[in-house]
Amino acid sequence: MFVDYYEVLQISPNADQETVHRIYRIQAQRFHPDNLETGSAERFRMVADAYQVLSNPESRVAYDAEHRSARRQAAQDSFAPPVAAPDLKDEARKREEILLMLYRRRLARPDQPSLNLRELEALLGTPKEQLEFSLWYLKESGYLTRSDSARHTITIKGVEFAESMNWNSGKTGESGPVETNPGETTGPGASPRLDSGAKA
Repeated sequence: MFVDYYEVLQISPNADQETVHRIYRIQAQRFHPDNLETGSAERFRMVADAYQVLSNPESRVAYDAEHRSARRQAAQDSFAPPVAAPDLKDEARKREEILLMLYRRRLARPDQPSLNLRELEALLGTPKEQLEFSLWYLKESGYLTRSDSARHTITIKGVEFAESMNWNSGKTGESGPVETNPGETTGPGASPRLDSGAKA
């Protein structure tokens, strides 16, 4: 991983050698492990590494070439197109699958009804990065809770929704609730589908 030594020393890439020496002495004194107030062995090592490269004219020339290349790459990355948002139907289905998984867990293991992110990732076959938004939505909507140890447990509201999905599935043969008018479902514990337009 590329380290910006100019950033480490907090100097400009155009700084002359005298500035490099002067700022190094200040930073080294500040972060020296013997300094009881601001000492930091890790920061001191980084400052020393930066000085070793930038204080030598030959090594600095080679480093400057890498530095320019890294800055160009960073600028290109900042203009990269954003990752496409998932299809809304897929997102709604994913939320329902999470709830059903937590519902089954509550039934099977009432003494340990929660699942963590890694367990959900394995059970659903979905990368955790694609689950975080769904879990956030379900938590903020009151369908599940998240403990301090990052374990997720279905709530009564989530149970009612999961059972309404199951009731409608048995009646219609479909995986989701029966939709009548927009935002309405039929069956016990009727609730809007978990799409982006649903209100908790």
